[in-house]
Amino acid sequence: MKIHQSAEDYLEKILMIREQKGEVHSIDIANELGFSKPSVSVAMKNLRQAGYISMDGNGCITLETPGYEIANRIYQRHKLLTRILKALGVSEEVAAQDACRIEHDLSPETFDKLAAYAAEHFPEA
Repeated sequence: MKIHQSAEDYLEKILMIREQKGEVHSIDIANELGFSKPSVSVAMKNLRQAGYISMDGNGCITLETPGYEIANRIYQRHKLLTRILKALGVSEEVAAQDACRIEHDLSPETFDKLAAYAAEHFPEA
């Protein structure tokens, strides 16, 4: 199922915050992305209705399987693209920003080729 880039960004951010803090609330997402809490609340409602996330009574957000799969795919792309760009000499900040722009638009074929190339030429430090 094809989803919009903004939804992918939200799902990826939920995964990233969960890895950092252990649990995720809408305010965490708003703070990380620089969006208003009402905007994030609308997005969370849409993601919940689509079955990508669930929220408990305390407002803790959990990625459901379809949401986790999308978030993980995008996050893995982001990490690899950032690593490649940094290996090419791009600053960490610019590499992360550019990776965020690129991660959504690459075909699976191109990403797989980049991943294979990176594994051979840019081993992780």
